Amino acid sequence: MTRTSRLAALTATASIAAVALVGCGTTDVETPATDDAAADVSATCAGDTTTTSTDPVSLTDQLGRTVELDKPAERVVVLEWQDVEDVLSLCVNPVGVADPEGYSTWVSAEELPEGTADVGQRGEPDLDSIYALDPDLIIVEAFSADDEQLQLLEEGDVPVLATVGADSAGQIDNMKTVFSTIAEALGRSDWGDQVLDEYDAHLAAAKETLADADLEGQKFLYIDGWLESGNLSIRAYGEGALMTELGADLGLTPVWTSELDAEYGDGGVNDAYGLSQIDVESLTAIGDAMIIYANDGSEENSATELQKNEVWQSLPAVQEDRAYAFPPNVWGAGGPRSNMQAIDGYVDILS
Repeated sequence: MTRTSRLAALTATASIAAVALVGCGTTDVETPATDDAAADVSATCAGDTTTTSTDPVSLTDQLGRTVELDKPAERVVVLEWQDVEDVLSLCVNPVGVADPEGYSTWVSAEELPEGTADVGQRGEPDLDSIYALDPDLIIVEAFSADDEQLQLLEEGDVPVLATVGADSAGQIDNMKTVFSTIAEALGRSDWGDQVLDEYDAHLAAAKETLADADLEGQKFLYIDGWLESGNLSIRAYGEGALMTELGADLGLTPVWTSELDAEYGDGGVNDAYGLSQIDVESLTAIGDAMIIYANDGSEENSATELQKNEVWQSLPAVQEDRAYAFPPNVWGAGGPRSNMQAIDGYVDILS
């Protein structure tokens, strides 16, 4: 996850009053000139020979809500980037997404078709924009059935599918569940199963590539950060974080334990993500562990600021050239395609 992430939007409290005002306003909304249903589907779908189901859909989403559709959804509005990526991976172009500019900046695994309608921000969508697109399904991320945004959307007459974006008990399993649930709603389960099989094969091939890398017992910490008003903030990826789980799957040993987190972490992040805000001095607690840090590739970012810091420069991993920049533009909170990119990033570093 790079300097700016969906976590900032998720942990900030959105004003339900502001959303409601947008929903009941009289703003004129223009439908984009591009017909996304007719646009080319994702290049990752080139090998798709499966057939889209036409049967009615009745499914239980991750919050235990029943979602029923007369037929699989075709005109989909998506309000979270992981779900946008998943819809594209399933060979369907959403008619509208929240913050398409941000998606195209931070997510590279799946390209959003040009002209996809902008329906506002992820934490505060524009209801007029959503309903003007005449969707047959809205996909939103929520962690509970009483989520304010979810409840507001449920007041409309369009079916709403809720996904849970993170689960520290098993991030990869949760990523797969989100993907399969969306696939079912789109009638794309056959292709969805093939994509998940491709993910498993990709991970197995990466393990084979790293078989001779002598990773047993190699401790590591993945971090990201951001600059705000010139101040550096850092997040440690601990037990239950997605990037930590990926590294462990490839043979590394996570060093940021719950004990370290209790002593050095400042919290401030939804526990479901397994992340904790820390300061640079806290990194001295990891001893000689390898450090892998997110880098968005820009000229001035949290990574370049870190390298100017004397505490950072004194860390064993830095002094011994075992602090590695992760490849830029890999979305660390995405679906199968982003996670395959992340696996490749680890392989590039570790091999």
